[in-house]
Amino acid sequence: QVQLVESGGGLVQAGGSLRLSCAASLRTFSNYNMGWYRQAPGKERESVARISWITGGTVYADSVKGRFTISRDNAKNTVYLQMNSLKPEDTAIYYCRCWRNERDDYWGQGTQVTVSP
Repeated sequence: QVQLVESGGGLVQAGGSLRLSCAASLRTFSNYNMGWYRQAPGKERESVARISWITGGTVYADSVKGRFTISRDNAKNTVYLQMNSLKPEDTAIYYCRCWRNERDDYWGQGTQVTVSP
């Protein structure tokens, strides 16, 4: 069974930084797309950042461009989300996702990020 374990969330003041990590129990981690999503109270889950397993290309939500960076370490089966210049509106539960097709699509349990004004 595939497991994704997020870590690195917490409470930070506006303007601060956090780095989220997601460790995946996948034998072929390098063959999976990876992404970070978030869900704020009362809102739908949204894509924050994604990284392709084929090209290494990245896609970011407009709201985080220039502030967040997604990266992956295939040797460690880990994907990261570096979050800088955090804003109160970034407060949400952040989820890690890995996928390569409709059948192989997995989510982590989430980690809380809270940004105080």
